[in-house]
This record gives sequence, C-alpha cells and structure tokens, in this order.
Amino acid sequence: MNQEEQVQVLGLWGSPFSKRVEMVLKLKGIPYEYIEEDVYVQKSPRLLKLNPIHKKVPVLVHQGKSIAESLVIVEYIEDTWTTSYPMLPHDPYERSMARFWAKYADDKVMSTLWKACWGPESEREKMVEEAYDGLKYLEEELGDKQFFGGETIGLVDIAADFIAYWFGIAQEASGVMIMTAERFPKLQRWSQNFVRNNIIKEVLPPKEKLMALFKAQFGNNASNEA
Repeated sequence: MNQEEQVQVLGLWGSPFSKRVEMVLKLKGIPYEYIEEDVYVQKSPRLLKLNPIHKKVPVLVHQGKSIAESLVIVEYIEDTWTTSYPMLPHDPYERSMARFWAKYADDKVMSTLWKACWGPESEREKMVEEAYDGLKYLEEELGDKQFFGGETIGLVDIAADFIAYWFGIAQEASGVMIMTAERFPKLQRWSQNFVRNNIIKEVLPPKEKLMALFKAQFGNNASNEA
C-alpha cells in the first residue's frame, strides 16, 4: 500500500468507539497503522488538526483525508472497500433497518446502560428500568439469529460492541446487574458469539485493564456522592 493509500486510525485503547473502527478494518482485511491518543491527559496537535470540531477519537485518515465519528467511519470503510466482508445487507430496506438499529444501540441503549451503572444514585432506579426497556427491543430484534447481521457480524453488531463486551465488565465493576442470562438469554448468547470471534478477539482490550479502569471510575463517582 503506497503512502497515499495508507490507512491510519487515531484511537484510545479502551474505547468501544475506537475499537469499532479497528474491528471493521480487520474483518475486511485492510491493513492500517494504529496511533494511540492519550485524550485524557493531553490531546495531540495531530488529533486537534484532524478533528478540530469534536477533538475526539476515533479518527480515520485515508488518502490524506480525515473522517471522524465511529459509525460514520464504519460506513466510509464499507463504501470504500466494497468487495470484502460486507457490513450491510444488499436490500435497501434491510440496509435502512440495520442503520436504524445501529443508531438505536449507539444513541439510546449505550448511554442508558452507562447511566444505570454510573449515574447519580437518585436516578439509578429509573435508569435501570430504561436500560431494561432498551435491551428488550434489541433482544426482540435479534431473535434466534447468531448475529444482528444474520450469520455474520454486521453494522448493528459493531455498533453494539459496548453491550457485547464492555458492559459485562461494567456490571461486574459496579455491582449493577442488568443484562443477565435469565432476563436476556438471546443477547447473552449473541455477546458470547461476538467476543469469541477470532478477529474480534484480536481487537478487544484486556478485561483486567478495563476492570481496573471501571472500578476506579465507580469509586470516584461514589466518593463524589458521599
């Protein structure tokens, strides 16, 4: 791959948003250079130049051009490398439904799950109920399929990566148990299928490192409420 075609990813080791981009690149077999950004300590001049509006990761650089926002990047990858491992179905209606559920998982469910674990104690009961509702619709949409994409990992699975991996660790760290096998057996089965995929496993951050990060976050929140 010549320098003009080179793909770079600016990311953060534990970010489910950054990992979405890496997952799709690896599933499609696209080589890339990964650049770690320590966004919590000091954002690099490179990041500020490539993503001046949000100043966040991930950022994809391809042909000298930068693209921000994880699901926007995923769709760019899908549109650019069309011949390998499709992330979206061919049928226009099914494509639109995949985009709908990806946005639902990203915008609605993920934020609700996070607040249910780490939100203010006074709001947690309400957030847990909202989390149940959000997961219920995903459970129904998944049905008996192996993945939301059918037999293979697709856009919705990638958008729901936090639910598949990060959230289980977050539950353990916070002690707030929401997505259990008893209540959501299909989502539990799906999450196991997802994280056991050999390519996905290459990208996932170490559980122990994430656990330490989440426990520290939970401890900070608890001390702030005391």
